[in-house]
Amino acid sequence: MNFLKLIRYKNLLMLALMQLIFRYGFLKLQNIGLALTDWQYGLLVLSTVLIAAAGYVINDIFDQQTDIVNKPHKVIVGKSISENRAYNMYALLNISGVAIGFYLSNVILRPNFAAIFVLVAATLYIYASSLKQMLLIGNIIIALLLSVSVLIIGIFDVFPATDLSNQQIMANLFSILLDYAIFAFMINLLREIVKDLEDFDGDYKQEMKTLAIYLGIKKTSKLVCVLSIIPILCLLNYMNTYLIVNNLITAVIYSLLFILGPMLYFSIKIATAQSKTEFIHLSKVLKWILFFGIVSVLIITLNIKWNASK
Repeated sequence: MNFLKLIRYKNLLMLALMQLIFRYGFLKLQNIGLALTDWQYGLLVLSTVLIAAAGYVINDIFDQQTDIVNKPHKVIVGKSISENRAYNMYALLNISGVAIGFYLSNVILRPNFAAIFVLVAATLYIYASSLKQMLLIGNIIIALLLSVSVLIIGIFDVFPATDLSNQQIMANLFSILLDYAIFAFMINLLREIVKDLEDFDGDYKQEMKTLAIYLGIKKTSKLVCVLSIIPILCLLNYMNTYLIVNNLITAVIYSLLFILGPMLYFSIKIATAQSKTEFIHLSKVLKWILFFGIVSVLIITLNIKWNASK
């Protein structure tokens, strides 16, 4: 059980579920040929999950001192699991994830694509060891890596299956994946800053240079409020351009209730939030906004098919 907590199994399950939704709730419903078989795609999901799990482990190894202050009841490395054992877990998870990536890269006849897995694993280590302590850089890196977990679907499953006969439709599908990757980046960047607000005390004692420490809690909260307007405007534009125009009423209602509504709630609450409890709550709100945002690709696809069948 300690191992499961160490690798944040709930977050990993959500990551895996999101990748499965993109494949079986979107790409598979388009009646197109894809590069990977079902079990090979399962390996792609597994590789992503293993490397992400390794990232959580190495992060906890380097964060032992700050976690004692920020999350004393959740400290595992050095308490329930020795540091040496944690390093062994980290190595095993990373080697397994990268090895699967090498295999899949050869399956799609793009061996150079294996560098993506190596780069992500290396970036997670550098983030935990040094980038995390740099103003905003660490937040941006983690947000970008989540976007990669979306784009990698297109890189391994859509791009290799593209030829002259389906080039346009594949480009459209990849463009949609890119839209969702950008959405994931914006929401996760906000969440990373909110988590820095949540961890203010421990980070301050460790002399880390987070945005919350640099600007202070009040100014950072107001900045996050302003930044949250960007995804709200993007959502409104997307709904107007693609959903309302195409009469996708179910998708519009879903977006209002589960994405736009919670985003407005977050923006209002973060403007005045000051306590650790409030920041923990708002971080969870963003987590669910991200999840429901990904699920929207299934809702929109089914809504389009429903309209076409009338």
